[in-house]
Amino acid sequence: MTIPIHYSLRNLSARKVTTALTVGGMALVVFVFTAMQMLDAGLQKTLVQTGSPDNVLVIRKGSETEVQSGVSRAQAAIVESQDGIVRRADGAPMVSKETVVLINLVKRGSAKPSNVVIRGVGEQGLALRNVRLTEGRMFRPGTSEIVAGGSIARQFVGAGIGETLRFGQREWTVVGVFDSGGTGYDSEVWGDVEQLMQAFRRVAYSSVIAKLQSADDSDVKRIDEAIGSDPRLTLQAKRETVFYAEQSKLLSNFLSIFGTALSVIFSIGAVIGATITMYSSVANRVTEIGTLRALGFNRREILSTFLLEALALGLVSGIAGVALASFMQSVSFSTTNFQSFAELAFNFTLTTAIAAKAIVFACAMGVVGGFLPSVRASRMKIVDALRA
Repeated sequence: MTIPIHYSLRNLSARKVTTALTVGGMALVVFVFTAMQMLDAGLQKTLVQTGSPDNVLVIRKGSETEVQSGVSRAQAAIVESQDGIVRRADGAPMVSKETVVLINLVKRGSAKPSNVVIRGVGEQGLALRNVRLTEGRMFRPGTSEIVAGGSIARQFVGAGIGETLRFGQREWTVVGVFDSGGTGYDSEVWGDVEQLMQAFRRVAYSSVIAKLQSADDSDVKRIDEAIGSDPRLTLQAKRETVFYAEQSKLLSNFLSIFGTALSVIFSIGAVIGATITMYSSVANRVTEIGTLRALGFNRREILSTFLLEALALGLVSGIAGVALASFMQSVSFSTTNFQSFAELAFNFTLTTAIAAKAIVFACAMGVVGGFLPSVRASRMKIVDALRA
């Protein structure tokens, strides 16, 4: 003989105000927990999708970012000649020799400057990326023309189409705005690599991007070993997706730690609220508990009934918190990437795994908060309960 489930659910609805306040407090905790998880997921999605699995990125050995790297023209020519790189019909390798520089731009409506990535791309640079123009046209090689990612064009003064930016002792005209599908390239400005190297007085490239004939790990490893074993080179090759995943580590770890700390602090208050609610439920139902015991229900069944009630409280809170957090997907978040120290825009991303984790977290808060009141209810003596 077991106590019907609807008995527990009925008792939640019988105390509408108390239940609503508890659910609201726990839902806000779940919202914070879910939002931080969504930020982390959005960051990783943005950076990982920036790279292509069949592209390999070559930088100086020991460098963690393209800004820190240096690849001489002679070294770049050797990289171009490696086996396994896709070649066009005319025999030219699908390779882009690039330079990456950070400059300060001022945000629109604010005097606050931020670092922005200026990327000089080679002839094949556009063919190696999945980007499309949304306004204007692509820059012409050999000119002081640039194109801006959609995020940069919206946020920074002088980055809109038809406007001009001054850096590298030159005026640069924005002739187009491009979209890369929400990847990290949306937070960059692109121009002709040779013109940018002249403007910034660079004699070496920052990186070399090459398209491989196959995306197998063995092919990436083979070209990395070939480059690493050449005494003329002090370079390393990484799959582009792996490189950009590494770029997210510092900021991702910060978001995870910060989000966990906030969730733990807030969850303590939510658990206390759930505990108070359940203690109140027990206090108001002493006679009911005594009657149930007199009818033959044992202590374990009483305990299970109140724990189920606490679990239902957590489940409703979890669903409400996730539903509230889902609206954050339309919000774009901009911050500094700790790895490259450049401005990076990305969106909140809600996944099935995050939603499931948030609901489990809410249910755990409910059970923890309801455990002691449930134990108290199960330990009541029949005579004392009926006398009350």
